[in-house]
Amino acid sequence: MARKAARAGDPAQFRPETNRRARAEVEFDEPTLLGAVFGQFDSNLVQVENRLGVYISARGNRIQIEGPEDSVARARDTIKGMYHRLEMGQDLDSGAIESLIAMSSEPTLEGIISGDAGAPPIMIRTRRKTIVPRSATQIEYMRALARSDVIFALGPAGTGKTYVAVAQAVSQLMTGSVQRLILSRPAVEAGEKLGFLPGDMKDKVDPYLRPLYDALYDCMPPEQVERRLANGEIEIAPIAFMRGRTLADAFIILDEAQNTTREQMKMFLTRFGQNSRMVVCGDPRQVDIPGGDRMSGLADAVQRLEGVDGIDVTRFTSADVVRHPIVGRIVEAYEGKPE
Repeated sequence: MARKAARAGDPAQFRPETNRRARAEVEFDEPTLLGAVFGQFDSNLVQVENRLGVYISARGNRIQIEGPEDSVARARDTIKGMYHRLEMGQDLDSGAIESLIAMSSEPTLEGIISGDAGAPPIMIRTRRKTIVPRSATQIEYMRALARSDVIFALGPAGTGKTYVAVAQAVSQLMTGSVQRLILSRPAVEAGEKLGFLPGDMKDKVDPYLRPLYDALYDCMPPEQVERRLANGEIEIAPIAFMRGRTLADAFIILDEAQNTTREQMKMFLTRFGQNSRMVVCGDPRQVDIPGGDRMSGLADAVQRLEGVDGIDVTRFTSADVVRHPIVGRIVEAYEGKPE
């Protein structure tokens, strides 16, 4: 197979030469996977071509890449990453390819996929799927989740802060390294007043906690989620319910932490018990605390605790957004303008 015409809209048609031209060839051991690497009508290769401004042709089990030197190197690493994802039984969609392209600018991509110096790949295994890093910052975040007692994850929506934390929590619950999974967030509306909600206490707080449920159901079979919720192994509650408790043998996640007050954050952090891990996720730029003149407990806690032994802080940016690429551009546009 060889495609001779440049794709419509291919950046290579319009981009001035910024470095030397180069050519690279990649050979694969398992040709049966190459159909999935290419995608229907070569759509996956076209995505790499258009994003990196290179030209890709394939013959048998070899892929040849031509273009600017740095772009060829990135395209080579991206295609290797695509192949290895399929080799490990993981899905390969446009979002995964976009993430591999983004990470290809990092010198550690090859190590992420195959493991450095014989080390296992960086990943989180759950009952329903295997989570691998989809941005450079997620690599450091996953490492922090595996080593630190308390982790603060800061950054915009779509960077995987809460999702990856829930996946790590589910993985540890499955292996028995923790006995409980506790998910919490403040019951604060995002600029709206919903009024009084009908039903019992669970019915009233569930709408605020729906993103946590969504992540759980993505990582565990629904029947297991329901059973563990019923027997108390998984608990989902607003932060107000945490007062007076000591949370031992638990993986504890606080989502939307920017909407806690300083008093709430101090109360929450001091619930930490033996053999526990705590992850605090939030976007310091999206504070919805009623009144508007109260300092976010998240910003205050990071200011006080960054650098303390056992505490890790991971900061995400718009470049780490792993939803549709336009989400990253939207975040970038808002971050560049005054509120």
